[in-house]
Amino acid sequence: MYVSEGTARKFLKEAGAKRVSKEAASEFQKRINRYAYSVGQKAVRLSKHAKRKTVTGSDIKLASY
Repeated sequence: MYVSEGTARKFLKEAGAKRVSKEAASEFQKRINRYAYSVGQKAVRLSKHAKRKTVTGSDIKLASY
């Protein structure tokens, strides 16, 4: 996992949650990690398509839409 359960809990708290269950933090963690991995894969494909070895910020932006 890339984002820990504690970090997921912090995200939810900063978003305004007063209390966060372990189940909620765990589910949020799974979804954040799945989304981040997906964006990473798309960004790598975009950089390869552009015949670059370096993933750029614009690759990340395009991949996240």
